[in-house]
Amino acid sequence: MTPIENLQQALSQHASVMAQLKPMLPQIAEVAQVWRDCLANGGKILFMGNGGSAADSQHVAAEIVGRYKKERKGLPAIALTTDTSILTSVGNDYGFDFIFSRQVEALCLPQDVVVGFSTSGNSANVVRAIETAKAIGAKTVGMTGGSGGKLAALCDYCLTMPSSDTPRIQEAHIFIGHSLCDLLEAD
Repeated sequence: MTPIENLQQALSQHASVMAQLKPMLPQIAEVAQVWRDCLANGGKILFMGNGGSAADSQHVAAEIVGRYKKERKGLPAIALTTDTSILTSVGNDYGFDFIFSRQVEALCLPQDVVVGFSTSGNSANVVRAIETAKAIGAKTVGMTGGSGGKLAALCDYCLTMPSSDTPRIQEAHIFIGHSLCDLLEAD
């Protein structure tokens, strides 16, 4: 396959996944309202994920704390992927599966929303943190792909991308993350 053919194939796959998001628009709008209600009631949004999903968590949290498109006051959001001292101490003392749940246990309140990015929906540390958030009484959102994995049944809301291809799932995740930020800033 030539480089151009490779790029054309990737673009075609991307366009196919994006077109398949249309049926999810009501669910995406519902999650946006959950985020809006959380922030209006003094809550915060906590994000987590591994690898590229960690980067997506940080990206969306930054759009909320900083701004997406409109000049506005900063809103409370935290990416649980950024404090290397917490990640390494909890990973060392308790194990990698606890790096997010321990932070949720420490930081999450019932009025908060906890968002777990996992392309498979089965990342053990994300699943454990969502379980912890549910025990606290927070709303939970999964951002997954494929079948949705364990997060599909566990989360209050699970936005499952119509693909099993990790790059395409992550591209759809960031589109939805941007869309949710756009809806947060809507009048």
